[in-house]
Amino acid sequence: MVILGAEAQSVAVAWQVYEITHSPLKLGLTGLALFLPGIFCMLGAGHAADRYDRRRIILLCYGVQAVCTAVLLWLSHSSWALAGGRVWPIYAVLIGIGMGRAFSGPATSALLPSLVPKDHFVNAVTWGATVYQVANMSGPAIGGLLFTLPLSGAIAHWRGAPLVYCFTLLMLGGYILLIGMVRPDPVVKKNVAFSTRTMLAGLEYVWRNKLLLGSISLDLFAVMLGGAVALLPIFATDILHAGPRGLGLLRAMPSVGALFVSLLLVLKPIKRRAGVMMLACVGIFGAATIVFGLSKSMWSSLLALFVVGASDMVSVVVRSSMLQLATPPEMRGRVSAVNWLFVGASNEFGEFESGLTASWWGAVPAVVVGGIGSLVVTASAAVLFPRLRKADALTADALMEAERELSTAEPIN
Repeated sequence: MVILGAEAQSVAVAWQVYEITHSPLKLGLTGLALFLPGIFCMLGAGHAADRYDRRRIILLCYGVQAVCTAVLLWLSHSSWALAGGRVWPIYAVLIGIGMGRAFSGPATSALLPSLVPKDHFVNAVTWGATVYQVANMSGPAIGGLLFTLPLSGAIAHWRGAPLVYCFTLLMLGGYILLIGMVRPDPVVKKNVAFSTRTMLAGLEYVWRNKLLLGSISLDLFAVMLGGAVALLPIFATDILHAGPRGLGLLRAMPSVGALFVSLLLVLKPIKRRAGVMMLACVGIFGAATIVFGLSKSMWSSLLALFVVGASDMVSVVVRSSMLQLATPPEMRGRVSAVNWLFVGASNEFGEFESGLTASWWGAVPAVVVGGIGSLVVTASAAVLFPRLRKADALTADALMEAERELSTAEPIN
């Protein structure tokens, strides 16, 4: 529900910023504004998720995001706030949303294992990813539809972005209500003091666990370089000439592909050779990104984005399962914070990187070079992280045992 609203909102924000500025760099800065709070707050957020009630943290954070969306609604009605090509008020609100995400992300990830039995965890991750992708698929399409919905008479002033922001507020309110009714199993938390050492414990654990380090690093660099989402308004406007509804379709297609694969994984879960499958699918992700960058047809662009989402979905399921199953319960908040920092870097900072390179070279070269970079990263990860390449079954016992065996086999310098 909340993803549905957030994705619809992202279409409205991106279209507003590009319509006001016509600048790829300023469009990319929307991603940077969402990412920056994570750099400064994420490790503290992970510590908070391991020490305090995770459900209450989630409620507070989404309350903050609801306030920020209300401010975006006000800005869209203001006659002076965005006058003269000013977009910094939008960036300021996005920083507030990023702050809420920085604290809610680790708490949400760490809460999941206390909601489902361990034996069904991978299946729960797959179902969760399926629902997420349904929202990811529907959200941009709904955002594009609402943005272009013809309104007249007394409600004409709600046309465009204001209507989208009202929809997002409705989704946030419903999500807060649902989370308020959740009653997770109690988790024993260590009342450790807030210090630099405890905050960095998640980073230290990931650094020592090469399986986690490899999977998170692969996602970070491959998606950061290959992500073309930030540039979709440029492709929809200047290359494919598809308008806001076309932008909504382009934003939705990766989620359509991801949904298709997630349903396949529900029917036929990944049981063996998970690491090899993850590496192969990230390579496909890079290749499909190159095809999208070179496409001049709406249909081929939609197909390429479908493959992008489908291949990325396998990586998401494998990485998410490894993250929680190979991490002790008392460390899940801080390790999830590291993961969210890396995921934020690959998504939001990746949007800034895409906008920056597009302002240098143009949108098409930026996407093509990024796709090539993803292929290089995949090949490098296969060589640098043999534990990831050799990962087999996605079970807690198998992952922990593989980590111990490989650690024992390594020579001590």
